[in-house]
Amino acid sequence: MSTTSPDDVPVAPGVRIPAHELDISAISASGPGGQHVNRSATRIALRWNVRQSRALRDDQRVLVLARLASRLDGEGALRIVAGEYRSQQQNRRAAIERLVQLLSRALVVPKSRHATRPSRGAVERRLSEKRQRSEVKRQRRPDDL
Repeated sequence: MSTTSPDDVPVAPGVRIPAHELDISAISASGPGGQHVNRSATRIALRWNVRQSRALRDDQRVLVLARLASRLDGEGALRIVAGEYRSQQQNRRAAIERLVQLLSRALVVPKSRHATRPSRGAVERRLSEKRQRSEVKRQRRPDDL
């Protein structure tokens, strides 16, 4: 039986990513920012391995691997980088929020579609309208044809 930690990340009902599965590292940011950007590592790189995670059932894992295939590396890890804030904590929260959004969207199972037939009334209305339209067009034709 697994124990939950307050640091675990809730993604969807029944899906929580254990904190120990998240590899979070601080890296130095790029771009303008003067001395501050050169001295502080506020940008956050979050890495989570979908293939090795125990947070997902097998069917969920297949769904996530298929839907996020373009975002996964060769090992099946999802990498998210957040560096829009000056604070490491804010960037950490932003990266986790993006992870939650990506996974919750990837875990949505689409409704199965069932083939239906038009009702008898709908078929009759369609044919009646076709007959009426045909009659209107026939009346517009010149008589000599």
